[in-house]
Amino acid sequence: MFNEYDMISHESKYDSERYEDRMKKGMVHIYTGDGRGKSPAALGRAIQAAVAGDQVVIIQFLKERGLDESEFIKRMEPEIKLFRFEKSSENFEELPEERKAEEVMNIRNGINFAKKVLSTGECDLLILDELLGLVDKKIISVEEVEQLLEQRGETNVILTGMTLNDDVCLLADEVSKIETLKFKTFEM
Repeated sequence: MFNEYDMISHESKYDSERYEDRMKKGMVHIYTGDGRGKSPAALGRAIQAAVAGDQVVIIQFLKERGLDESEFIKRMEPEIKLFRFEKSSENFEELPEERKAEEVMNIRNGINFAKKVLSTGECDLLILDELLGLVDKKIISVEEVEQLLEQRGETNVILTGMTLNDDVCLLADEVSKIETLKFKTFEM
């Protein structure tokens, strides 16, 4: 039989275990909004993590050419590894239906790779660049995003994209909305 003191210490122990469990979970950050700079913000976090000695994996979706051909990013390996599963360098929306179907299969391979990365704890930070666009285009569902994030263990995850679904927002620990207040191009 518990006395009042035992119940308090039992509750405190339970609360501290729950707190420790939460602390062991990686954080989910989202960069969203119609402004420019969501992917660069995520890349900045990747560089910060790499400088701290963490391993980073970036998977890009819907980025046409993306960063996969960047010599700068290649020089950052092995601390920062970049993957892109789409084969086309064209805008996804402009592809004929047959090629879109192929690209959806490639994108799904990228999602499966992300699950593997998270379930094995292969990195300390996983960036899923433009994943929110996949939800917006109904290539993956909110439930699939939730199942993916459940695999994260201690890995921190960053999601980027212009459109933020309310249900995806609820999965995040932190959401940053990026807006462009003024944008001017300079000709050289």
